[in-house]
Amino acid sequence: MSLTRCDWVPEADALYCAYHDEEWGVPEYDSQALWEKLVLDGMQAGLSWITILRKRDSIRAAFDGFDPVKVAAYGEADMERLLNDAGIIRSRLKCQAAINGAQIFLDMAESGEDFSAYMWDFMGGKPLQNTWASIKDVPAKTALSETIAKDLKKRGFKFCGPVIVYAFMQAVGMVNDHTTNCHCYGPVKTMG
Repeated sequence: MSLTRCDWVPEADALYCAYHDEEWGVPEYDSQALWEKLVLDGMQAGLSWITILRKRDSIRAAFDGFDPVKVAAYGEADMERLLNDAGIIRSRLKCQAAINGAQIFLDMAESGEDFSAYMWDFMGGKPLQNTWASIKDVPAKTALSETIAKDLKKRGFKFCGPVIVYAFMQAVGMVNDHTTNCHCYGPVKTMG
């Protein structure tokens, strides 16, 4: 018996299917995991998600497991190391955005603001349950993703426009955008 998945999932790609079935849309509340996903979605800008997915383990290794304390302390030698690492996205701007993002993440924590609480506050603490019948119905951005993007940018985060933020919201389960015929729709809905 084959599973019905969202139409955007290439059925022949086991990595993509596993990502869709086990991660995408599952509500994430861990601050560091949320920051990592925001960085990865920012790295996707201009690329396909499968490119990031295939490089994700290498990106995690290059960025010290996305430990914000370590990443925030990166200097020019670390930047050169990153730019010479063929296993990651070698964009100076994207790498710098990750480093700056780690510094902002730590500044927020130092001032008593938890990144997870900050992100989920936009949602009233729980996921939005959409009921899309088709992938054609799913928006690329929403008024809420525009609001969040504006606030992230005001804080100094980069590569976080409204389309990237909406992809992030979908991935971390702030919205349930599995289509209603997808085998993940019901289980993800019960997680909210």
